[in-house]
Amino acid sequence: MARRRPPLPVHRGAVRAGWAGPTARRVRAIRLRLREWYGIPAQPPHGDPLAELVLTVLSQSTNDRNRDVAYLRLREALPTWAAVRDADVAEVRAAIQPGGLHVQKSRRIQEILRALPEDLDLTWMREAPVAASRAFLCALPGVGRKTAACVLLFAYGLPDIPVDTHVSRVCTRLGLLRPGAGLDPEQHDAMLALTPVGAELELHVNLLRHGRRTCHAQRPACGGCGLRRMCPRVGVAAT
Repeated sequence: MARRRPPLPVHRGAVRAGWAGPTARRVRAIRLRLREWYGIPAQPPHGDPLAELVLTVLSQSTNDRNRDVAYLRLREALPTWAAVRDADVAEVRAAIQPGGLHVQKSRRIQEILRALPEDLDLTWMREAPVAASRAFLCALPGVGRKTAACVLLFAYGLPDIPVDTHVSRVCTRLGLLRPGAGLDPEQHDAMLALTPVGAELELHVNLLRHGRRTCHAQRPACGGCGLRRMCPRVGVAAT
């Protein structure tokens, strides 16, 4: 028998709209179809929550290549997270410049590191209740549900699911998420509620791939979409 999640909050927007959400059968069908197209991602937890925090900040408004270049330059210039925390902000800014928005991102990275305990130790999250770890992360400067979910899922393999713009777009078009729902927290809570326990990584990665490769924001490639028959938006211009 599939494990069930504890009940999540019912958001007022969903109540007002009379939104019931997708059936488990529909979620399963979409998940299996995505699996046929993209496979089952193999991405073991890397165990470094601080790296994931910084990577997520660096990923904002840039592509993966620029993010990774900025991250590697930062680690070369300042090899420890304590060194990043204590450095002059100009040094951090210079290191991450290839990632774009380096002025804002350098400040945010140091704000996050300085808000953490002196030892910068987050290993307690591996065994802590997910809700407690999520609340701790979301209390850090500029950290929202997506960043917290990235840390919990990718660092420790914990059951949370990030909803970025690609996942949000694909899921809204497929009718998995309520049209007009706010990204944080409604879409994150809804996505977590509909995702089978243990499928968080698979569903997130495959929805992300689909958003990047096929279900584009402006001109979705509906003709070659593997989810064409399941999508209520086929034949409707993307907005």
